[in-house]
Amino acid sequence: MKRPPRLYFNLRSPFSWMGLKRLEERFPQAPEVIEYYPYWDPDDKTRAALEDRDSGFHYTQMSKAKHLYILQDTKRLSARFGYKMAWPVDIDPWWEVPHLAWLKARHLGRERDFYKAVTEARWERGENICDPRVLHRIAEAAGFDGDEMVAAVDDAELRAEGVDALAAAYDDDVFGIPYFKVGRHRFWGLDRVDAFLDELIPALKKAGVPMTEPAEPDADQVPAALLDRVGAYDSDSAGGCG
Repeated sequence: MKRPPRLYFNLRSPFSWMGLKRLEERFPQAPEVIEYYPYWDPDDKTRAALEDRDSGFHYTQMSKAKHLYILQDTKRLSARFGYKMAWPVDIDPWWEVPHLAWLKARHLGRERDFYKAVTEARWERGENICDPRVLHRIAEAAGFDGDEMVAAVDDAELRAEGVDALAAAYDDDVFGIPYFKVGRHRFWGLDRVDAFLDELIPALKKAGVPMTEPAEPDADQVPAALLDRVGAYDSDSAGGCG
C-alpha cells in the first residue's frame, strides 16, 4: 500500500461511535494498522485556518425533521447491536475541546484510553464532553492530568495539528462520518464496516502487514433494512459529520 488505510471519526456522531465499536469488535488490531483521523465541526478559528490554506469542510448541517428521525433510528440500532446508550444533550458544543484533547492523548501514547473514557461518558452516561469541567473530570478519572487535557484547546501546535487533520479530510472528500479509506476505495457509514474490512484485509496481506484474521460478522446483529439501504446516512445525518 502506498498510503496506510485511514479512518475518519468524531466524538459527536452516534454512527461514528457505533461504527468504530463494530470495526474493533471484529478486528481488534484496527488501531494498530489504520491511521485514525479526528473530524469535527470547526469553530471560527479553525475554519479561518482552513480557509487560509485553501481548504474547507464538506459537511452540511441537517434539518430538524431529520434530527428527530435520527434520534429514533439511533435508538433502534444501538438496541439491535446490544450497545448501552444514553442520548446526550449538547448545549453550545465546542468540539475542539474533546478532539484536540484526543490529539494530546495521542502525543502521550494513550489515545485509546482517552477515546474509551470520553465515548463511555458521552454515549453511555449522556455527559457533555465539550464542557471543560466535565472533560477535566473524565480525564482525571482515566488517569490523565485534567488541566493538561483541557488546555489542549489553547495549544497552538495542537490547533495546527487539528487543522491538518481536517484538511486531510477535505482532500479525501470526507462528507460524513465514519469514513474509511484503503487505497482508492472509500467507504462511508456504519453500514459499510464489513465492506471496508473486505477490502482492507487483502490489502494488508498483500503489503505483508502481520495481522490476525477478523472475526466473522454476526449476521443476526445487522438489521436487514440497514444492509439494504444504500446511502442511508447521508451528508447531514446526526451528530455533525454523522
